[in-house]
Amino acid sequence: MFRFDVDAADAAPRAALEGGHWVYIGTYSGAKSRGIYRSRFDPGTGRLDAPELAAEAQNPSFLAVHPQGPTLYAAERPLLYAVNELGTGSVSAYAVDRATGSLRLLNRQSSRGAGPCHLSVDRAGRHVLVANYGGGSVAVLPIEADGRLGEAKAFIQHTGSSVKPQRQQGPHAHWISTDPSNRFVLVCDLGLDKVLLYRFDADNGTLQPHDPAYAPLTPGSGPRHLAFHPNGRWAYVINELSNTITAFRWDGGRGALDPIQTAASLPPDFAGRNTTAEIAIHPSGRFLYGSNRGHDSLVVLGVAGETGALILVQHQPAGGRTPRHFAIDPTGRWLVVAHQDSDTVTVMRIDAGTGRLTPTGQRIEVGRPVCLEFVPVR
Repeated sequence: MFRFDVDAADAAPRAALEGGHWVYIGTYSGAKSRGIYRSRFDPGTGRLDAPELAAEAQNPSFLAVHPQGPTLYAAERPLLYAVNELGTGSVSAYAVDRATGSLRLLNRQSSRGAGPCHLSVDRAGRHVLVANYGGGSVAVLPIEADGRLGEAKAFIQHTGSSVKPQRQQGPHAHWISTDPSNRFVLVCDLGLDKVLLYRFDADNGTLQPHDPAYAPLTPGSGPRHLAFHPNGRWAYVINELSNTITAFRWDGGRGALDPIQTAASLPPDFAGRNTTAEIAIHPSGRFLYGSNRGHDSLVVLGVAGETGALILVQHQPAGGRTPRHFAIDPTGRWLVVAHQDSDTVTVMRIDAGTGRLTPTGQRIEVGRPVCLEFVPVR
């Protein structure tokens, strides 16, 4: 069995076990969902309490938590465009009551484009970065002192296309975040088969052209999300259309991605339809996880310590249909999965030595869950 050396059975901070966490659940609104839900999570047992509505919202499909303060941000769009992610959208700011888990709307700002599908907070906690899938654009919104959002300070419209006309007839920005130094912004554009690179001014919230302007993916890959390794030297892109994961070396000095390897997310004998979705690195840096929609599984890959290369560990049934998103809890013991088409959220145990996943039987029902975020209980 593939196994990594570990110094202890659980290297997570003990503080993460005290009081537990709120899990905030972004959803597609409809008959079974009215917005953002919350569930209290016990990191000692992996238990999720019954979910409760935290804030009414229209399709709060992706969430991000401020790194220094109790504020949550959500990418939202009109109900009419729940499925195809079109329609001009917005980014909303919510104050988090960490004692009760309730959310209070602070304000909303335009995302400056159609169908926002991903957002993040820069590492200084001063700006929200948003990717507009439908419009193929990105924007940067300043965060005020009280957590409210100002009007966008930067906006960039992508142009171009790639080889799969049904999904790549134009640009589709699908993920945006800063690099570990907060000097560069990276954008996965599914429609262009590129990870675009920009220089980021963290004081002013502006984006400038960079050289190199992008890292190319194999035509037809459809890069969806990216995860940096904790060491800051490697980055991994999950490719929605080709069902692969591409490993890169990240040169933080010159702001460049250099390819290492591309690994399959599916077993070689699977012949059905599938698209990948989320990607995450374990806090230890030893394991990478990705989700398959169609095969309805989670792929577990080991990360080689010297090179960053990937080694297959496991394909674990996800426990529901269409695992759109998942999140690893702050202790590194549990992986929580949002099943969009089963209307469920489930919990898996992570083996500290091998990275393998085991279902716990923990399950709650939430209508069309598509994103999960942890916030410590006060």
